[in-house]
Amino acid sequence: MNKKILVVDDEVSICELLKMELEFEGYEVVVCHDGLEALKAFETEEVDLILLDIMLPGMNGFEVCKKITAVSDVPVLMLTAKTDIVDKVLGLEFGADDYITKPFDMRELLARIKVLLRRSNIKNESEQKKYEEHILQNGDIEINVIGRTALVKGQEIHLTPKEFDLLELFMRSLGKVFTREDLVEMVWKDYEGVGASRTVDMHIQRIRKKIEDITNAKYIETVFGIGYKMRKY
Repeated sequence: MNKKILVVDDEVSICELLKMELEFEGYEVVVCHDGLEALKAFETEEVDLILLDIMLPGMNGFEVCKKITAVSDVPVLMLTAKTDIVDKVLGLEFGADDYITKPFDMRELLARIKVLLRRSNIKNESEQKKYEEHILQNGDIEINVIGRTALVKGQEIHLTPKEFDLLELFMRSLGKVFTREDLVEMVWKDYEGVGASRTVDMHIQRIRKKIEDITNAKYIETVFGIGYKMRKY
């Protein structure tokens, strides 16, 4: 899918030039000519980068940048006709990722855009990987192993520490059969005794009540004579 760039500048000729060059490079382009229009476009369009002029009618580029970066990590490249270092510093302090001074060389602008998009992709991939590492999902069940929270159909359920440990173990090993002895050793560690297996059964029963219809259990399956497993959905 082509990356989408929001171009915000009150000079129509500059917008037309940028739109032509960016589309030639394979980008989708959305154009706005004032700050308020830019905020509306940002809310309705899923853009990957914003080219934002400082001097805008309605709301200046600094304010637009501040509002956008407060709620989003989308990269912002400021366009400025001023060489004053104060404007450049202000833009960066308001959350802009980079700036370029008018008149600019188109090759330099395109290079800066590519760098910002590449950084954004790396960051998004890193965050997605981090998310996938601590979020486990199976059917309607989702658990966060860092926050130790569990959701069923989007609704949070309360699990005791051992119930959560058991559910996490099953979620990490979908389809694998665990004996009661396996579960005691992996969840209770040093717990032994004639009541250990019964303790496992009681915890499984409580988990089932919280994650599914116990009369028609589909997630945690009893493997008769052996133990339990969680079906993959």
